Amino acid sequence: MSAEKLGIPAVAVITDRFEASARAMAEANGLPDYPFAVIAHPIAGNSDDELRGKAERAVELLVPLLTHRKAT
Repeated sequence: MSAEKLGIPAVAVITDRFEASARAMAEANGLPDYPFAVIAHPIAGNSDDELRGKAERAVELLVPLLTHRKAT
């Protein structure tokens, strides 16, 4: 969120289990529209293939969030 406040577009990658907390933190920091790439929980205990799939999904979500908007 610090980068975003400096005018540098940023996105946080989080798992769905932490989405409500992350959105509350963004709101508390004055960034209610802060973008999140939300992927499936959990990460720990995943196989390499599962992690690769989650990483690919994160990239699918990240790219448009970073390239099709302005910093807040």
